[in-house]
Amino acid sequence: MSTAELLADDPFWLIVVKVVGIFAFLVVMTLFMINWERKVVARMQQRPGPNRVGPNGWLQSLADGLKLAFKEDIRPVLADKWVFFLAPVISCIPAFVAFSVIPLGGEVSIFGERTALQLVDLPVGVLVVLACSSLGVYGIVLSGWASGSPYPLLGALRSAAQVISYEIAMGLSIVAVVMHSHSLSTADIVDAQSGGWYFYLLPVSFLIYVTSMVGETNRAPFDLPEAESELVGGFHTEYSSLKFALFFLAEYVNMVTVSALATTLFLGGWRFPFVGDDHLLNSGWFGLLWFVVKTLGFLFLFIWLRGTLPRLRYDQFMRLGWKFLVPIALVWFVAVAVARYLRQEWEANSGLDTSTALIVIGGFLAAVLLIAFLLPDKREPHDPDAVPVTGGGYPVPPLDLKVPQSPPRRQVRVAELPGAENQTQEPAAVPAASHKEASDGRV
Repeated sequence: MSTAELLADDPFWLIVVKVVGIFAFLVVMTLFMINWERKVVARMQQRPGPNRVGPNGWLQSLADGLKLAFKEDIRPVLADKWVFFLAPVISCIPAFVAFSVIPLGGEVSIFGERTALQLVDLPVGVLVVLACSSLGVYGIVLSGWASGSPYPLLGALRSAAQVISYEIAMGLSIVAVVMHSHSLSTADIVDAQSGGWYFYLLPVSFLIYVTSMVGETNRAPFDLPEAESELVGGFHTEYSSLKFALFFLAEYVNMVTVSALATTLFLGGWRFPFVGDDHLLNSGWFGLLWFVVKTLGFLFLFIWLRGTLPRLRYDQFMRLGWKFLVPIALVWFVAVAVARYLRQEWEANSGLDTSTALIVIGGFLAAVLLIAFLLPDKREPHDPDAVPVTGGGYPVPPLDLKVPQSPPRRQVRVAELPGAENQTQEPAAVPAASHKEASDGRV
């Protein structure tokens, strides 16, 4: 029985159980990820990290969340009241909705009811995830606009440009997966990988997606909407209490969602590698275990990048997206389309192995991608007569600058100053009445 047929027979109470389970899973993953990130980065930097609250400090995120809930909720005077309130909600809701089409496992039994570990299987499930990830930026833009401050507005505009830039590359990387699986359904994509995972069949799509998902979630080294060194925290500068907690929750839920989608598209979803569908390791609740392990691998990649790479400049970030990832994604898409055509037309007659051809082409493009990263940027010819400038384009005085001596001061007589003739006149005589009033003490 297919996944769609299993989900069609779910009773209402089972749907509610799945909704509550997915919500609890994402909240627990958020608390775990915050603490795990702090511990891993602390280990990279040779410091203890959180180790006070709970066993070995693992309840620190829960304590921070409770503390945020009881903090004072402050709203700036110039903020738009309703938009300021709705912006974090708009950012948080799509992050949870996107997870509804992710298959967490195969067929299981829940309280005697046979079902699949998935809330809904839509024919356009991949597009639902992309749409939800795009809607999240509206909350960021509205929060920056409604705060009534220039720094959140700058961070919001950066985020809008960032999501648009990397959403195109992410969509193009998924097209090759859809062409191979002949479906936009996430469950069908997982079933199509029973003969081989797409991360090595489509390596260029995998690399482009991984790069785009880091830029899509505003994570280091692509965390330009926040940019604490430039924007004092970015789009959520004016937020506090639970509204700030919602932005934090949306960021980490988005990380879990894009990591789960990467697992679904490229790592076989919930399937265990190198075994058949009828194997014990691919039956029952084992699929959920393998799915969580693969997702944690991508989440560790987020932490690893944050602890090792510095933040890119804005021009470097945009150049990577528009001038590098998008052209390579287009070339790869054309290569996959040509390979599909060759497979349909010539494979039966000439015995051409399309999978081997794709692997060779993907390895070649991956090598080009790596070489392009390692090559230094082209330097402009140096003009010795040019005025030296800083990185921002402002002129810098020469190192051998000598300040000229001030000219001698010219001494001018007071009588030659403008208006001096009015100051030298005698004051007018005071009337007698004024002298009398002054003597009486009335003036």
